[in-house]
Amino acid sequence: MLDGAVAGAVFTSPTPDQVYEAIKAVDGGKGVLLVVKNYTGDVMNFEMAAEMAAEEGITVEHVVVNDDVAVEDSTWTTGRRGIAGTILIHKIAGAKAEAGGDLQEVKRIAEKVIANVKSMGMALTTCTVPAAGKPSFVLGDDEVEIGMGIHGEPGTHRETLRSANETVDHLLGKVLDDLSLVEDDEVAVLVNGLGGTPIMELYVANLRVAEVLAEKGVRIAKTYVGNYMTSLDMAGFSITVLKLDAELKDLLFAPADTPALVQN
Repeated sequence: MLDGAVAGAVFTSPTPDQVYEAIKAVDGGKGVLLVVKNYTGDVMNFEMAAEMAAEEGITVEHVVVNDDVAVEDSTWTTGRRGIAGTILIHKIAGAKAEAGGDLQEVKRIAEKVIANVKSMGMALTTCTVPAAGKPSFVLGDDEVEIGMGIHGEPGTHRETLRSANETVDHLLGKVLDDLSLVEDDEVAVLVNGLGGTPIMELYVANLRVAEVLAEKGVRIAKTYVGNYMTSLDMAGFSITVLKLDAELKDLLFAPADTPALVQN
């Protein structure tokens, strides 16, 4: 980000001290926005870090991402989990900061994205956490987990593997039920790989997403397909849909130059 712009920091399962050190590192004097996925431990740790930073005179705000339509009030959350929709929040809030928005403006736009973005995913295989050295759970050869969380949390149910189109129809149906889109609405789509799914297969899923939205008369302004928010080596994917207005669309299309996303 430009010097003096509002800064942002992103972590996975951080300690308060880690978040605090990052806040100090990125603070440019205009404040720091923390984008926190809705997991109880993460929310608590980020809030503690914000309090520590405030004692140092750093202004900190935070937003909580809860885009996952699959599960609510799970073992790890109060309310819905935050998953791949976080990527679009980073992109749009970052663009607002880059354009010179102050901390409250950047927080407002992040909250606007949160209110309009929904996601749901599935897993074909488990992931192996290096510290554990073994899979976090077991799936049969013909089983999938529907509604899987990004840390390996259970989804809504397990079922026998179905076709890509049937799986997309289920996931996308749940997402669209929550967004209440109407004909001529404009959206951004993110088909996100969990780390072990070939890009070609993600594009198969994306084709079906495009077909369903076209049938409903919903216009796709921007599509992202790739591994943006992964679960180590897990095979699977998630679908994210963001309802756009003119403000969100302009910020989504703004140039970006980051390790994860380059957009001219």
